[in-house]
Amino acid sequence: MKKFDLLCASAIGLLAAAPAAAQTGATTSAQNSAPTNGPGQEVSSNQSSGYAPDIVVTAQRQSQRLQDVPIAVTAFTADNLEKQQVVNSLALQQTLPNTTFTRGNFGGNTFTIRGVGDLCVGVTCDSATGIHINDQPLLGSRILDFEFFDLERIEVLRGPQGTLFGRNATSGVVNLITAKPDLSGIRAAGEFEYGNYDSKRVRGMINVPLTETIGVRVAGTYLNRDGFTRNTYTGRRIDGRDMYSLRGTLSWEPSPDTRIDLIANYSKENDNRSRIQKQLCNRDSSGILGCSPDRLGFDTVNGNATLASTLGSREGIGLLTALSVVPAATAGGLPAALAPQLVAYAQNFGLGSIYDTNDAFSRSVVSPNVREVSLDYEPFYRVEEQIYTAKLFHDFGPMSVSLTAGYLRNTFDSGVDYNLAVRNPIATNTGLAFLALNAARPGNPYAAIARALIPNGPTGGICQSAFDGPTGVGVYGGNTVTCSAQGVDADRQTGNSRQYTIEGHIDSKFDGPFNFLLGGIYVNNKVRDVDYYVGNFEAFDYTLGGIVTNLVPGFLNFATGAPAATTTFQATPYFRSNSALFRLRSYGVFGEAYFEPSDKLKLTVGLRYNNDKKYVSARTTTDNVAVPIGTTNATSALDRFDFDGVTPGQQPFQIGEVAFQRLTGRAVIDYKITPDNLLYASYSRGYKSGGVNPPITPGLGVGQFFAPENVDAIEVGSKNTFGNGQFRFNLTAFYYKYKNLQLTRIVNRTSVNDNINANIYGVEAEAIISPTPAFVVNANFSYSRSKVAGDQFIVNPRDVSGGRSDAVIIKDLQARNCAVIPTTAGQSAVSNGFVNGANAALNAQFPTLGLRGTVPVPGTNTTGAFSSCDYLAAVAAATGAPVSVLQGGVAVNLRDNQLPNTPTYKASIGAQYTIDLGNFTLVPRADLNYTGNYFGTIFNKSPIDRIPGYEVVNAQVQLNAPDDRFYVRAFVTNLTNNNAITGMYVTDQSSGLFTNVFTVDPRRYGIAAGFKF
Repeated sequence: MKKFDLLCASAIGLLAAAPAAAQTGATTSAQNSAPTNGPGQEVSSNQSSGYAPDIVVTAQRQSQRLQDVPIAVTAFTADNLEKQQVVNSLALQQTLPNTTFTRGNFGGNTFTIRGVGDLCVGVTCDSATGIHINDQPLLGSRILDFEFFDLERIEVLRGPQGTLFGRNATSGVVNLITAKPDLSGIRAAGEFEYGNYDSKRVRGMINVPLTETIGVRVAGTYLNRDGFTRNTYTGRRIDGRDMYSLRGTLSWEPSPDTRIDLIANYSKENDNRSRIQKQLCNRDSSGILGCSPDRLGFDTVNGNATLASTLGSREGIGLLTALSVVPAATAGGLPAALAPQLVAYAQNFGLGSIYDTNDAFSRSVVSPNVREVSLDYEPFYRVEEQIYTAKLFHDFGPMSVSLTAGYLRNTFDSGVDYNLAVRNPIATNTGLAFLALNAARPGNPYAAIARALIPNGPTGGICQSAFDGPTGVGVYGGNTVTCSAQGVDADRQTGNSRQYTIEGHIDSKFDGPFNFLLGGIYVNNKVRDVDYYVGNFEAFDYTLGGIVTNLVPGFLNFATGAPAATTTFQATPYFRSNSALFRLRSYGVFGEAYFEPSDKLKLTVGLRYNNDKKYVSARTTTDNVAVPIGTTNATSALDRFDFDGVTPGQQPFQIGEVAFQRLTGRAVIDYKITPDNLLYASYSRGYKSGGVNPPITPGLGVGQFFAPENVDAIEVGSKNTFGNGQFRFNLTAFYYKYKNLQLTRIVNRTSVNDNINANIYGVEAEAIISPTPAFVVNANFSYSRSKVAGDQFIVNPRDVSGGRSDAVIIKDLQARNCAVIPTTAGQSAVSNGFVNGANAALNAQFPTLGLRGTVPVPGTNTTGAFSSCDYLAAVAAATGAPVSVLQGGVAVNLRDNQLPNTPTYKASIGAQYTIDLGNFTLVPRADLNYTGNYFGTIFNKSPIDRIPGYEVVNAQVQLNAPDDRFYVRAFVTNLTNNNAITGMYVTDQSSGLFTNVFTVDPRRYGIAAGFKF
């Protein structure tokens, strides 16, 4: 608390707030594609004072001083970004009040502004924070993966936006405004930076006026560095960067009233970036959960809780055979008396026991250093993106017209070790030996299976499927990712996106008190082949992929010598969540009316009509369809399978179509006490469309669709400038009433989305102090509180017992968890007795099965057991037992819980001083950014869900030559080498419920030299 008190005292003492002021170049109306400040008025400025200069922004689609905008907006000029070492989005959020940024589990990123972030996961989700470049909205862009370069400024608007920005946003907007050609002369700049981790960063720009009215500007950046993380298994570094970006801008300004900008961006990355920095787990010794739900630790997951071990174990294969293969075989003519022998035969293929203490990860050691991991599948990260923008602006005098058209296209492909751990070898496993024994018998179907999985015999290593989505045959079609002693757990995320947008608006500049803005936008977004793969030998390639489908012919051959007619495998022999096509067609009409009865008072009223149509075709394929060995393409067989549990008939994909229409708006009243003191109050309605959940097994409490979000936002604020720019102080308070906030969770290995209601309120203070032109201090401070409104019941996947001591947690053979609860609460003996009796009945029917009774589950106050959820539900229904089998688990009430990624306190403070050294200047600067505690999930279970507060200290000193033509800079970021966590993601029950975490960058230091002319 002492550190926190000191930081808060410093921030409040400085009256907290905005980024350091920096010199901004002259900004013309045409260049910014926006009209001037008001009817016939130019933007006023006190920059001549030499103190902290004004920043001109276009947050309201017109050029205005930042201090005249009645919106909570923070702006960074190019000089701000350089001085505060804001090189990417992670660094940007550290200086913003009530804002956090973190990487995501599937390669995405999320800004959370005032408690509202991208908590929705899936291809049909809209972003809560609108990301724009030059006012062009970007959907599914990878731009936040790359570095900032050659920007005129960044504007971050907090609060719902819709009547000014074309694409709706509920939390706010981040608008990157790139530098445009300067027609006044040739300009160039370049910089080379070298730092630790063998980091090499190069930036450059050249600006050439081709004629008096046409100019071109070309800029680029390149970054190559070693990884921040060491793979102790190989000794190599991972999570490095090898990326570059190029931008070209052609501008034509035939008159002061007309400007056309053509902008092309190209970015590419191909390196070993890791989507996950670390996995945390407090090992659950029972194996029922995998990781206990009480705290995070530096352990590996208990492998017995994972789908690989559950299905690949003797008990798992035996239970699967007893419950599914035996009934099918009996119906097909197999004598019922042979059923126990068939189960015993199947269990010989088992690769271990779910009750073994020597599980798949028992020998893997996890380093307590978040910068060290041990993995046998190293990550890769490949991104290629093109963004094209055309902007037209013409000022007719009383009116002006702006038009922005854009095209975006990108591809994404990334893989990572799923468990960030090395599995124990299974090359000498008795189950593999039994497979080889069968394969040696004439006419046995397992001969072809063995050739694919263990081509060098049971001790020669195992072969595992590559992710060959278009064909779906994997190792059985000769497509292998590895043949090794232990196999690998790997995942892969892919996707292709393209987007067209066109937006236009008309702005009036009448001499009277009334003016208006009227605009419209159309967005056409198409995303193809968004695939998420997970591969594992034991569950997918071995058990489901080959062993189970051949059990009956293999058993008959083994017992009687009868030859099998054919050998089949199950396609696809890996998990694949496949969104084959997502299409968004959206248009909006928006406008604002401005009434100024006097020079001091202004009333703004805005409306927006939204129309969103979404279409998605998706399916999840995991060992679904039996096809003959030798098949080279299983797509046609998969297309004949029914992947839609909702629509009658046989559907190769689940088709989801939704449409949403909403009318939203805002009203603002602002009053200028003086030209430098503004008061304002606003109400706005924010909206984000709903979507379609991925295909999921029915009966798990997941709807096919999730609803749109709506937020009613009230904001009051004050912006003040004193002493001709020596002191600026802005203060804002807000209150949000949120309905249907979209929230993700993992169910049955798939991200699905729910809706909840929430209330959020807070304050933000921003200030700049510049007692002399040479000395500038900036600071900000924010406070926010969020809570779930009303009773909202959702199952916490970490603990499906819901905290009930009378619930029995079941680890299903599919590695999901369900809960058995007594009809009369508190009777734990009833629920335990029911589970024990049901397992004993199975053991009696199949003597080799070996299922055990309930045991205490560490980290909970209850018990658990391995069994089958569907079997237990059937027994309860058939016997009338006084219990309920809750397939999803016991839901918990989220009432009053805080929203994720929403720190109660956040503060930053920075100072720089310019020292004159003859014709040279020396500018030292230091920044301290503090982010307070917050929760990483909606369940708010301490301490496992709590993310501790952290601070980041940055410093640099720059020596500038006369007229700033040359400079040398020494810098350090994250001076204290803080390994703070910025976000977390709780994985699926079939993965063992470990927690993936994402961190700040480690300490970086180096030198840079550059020039400008």
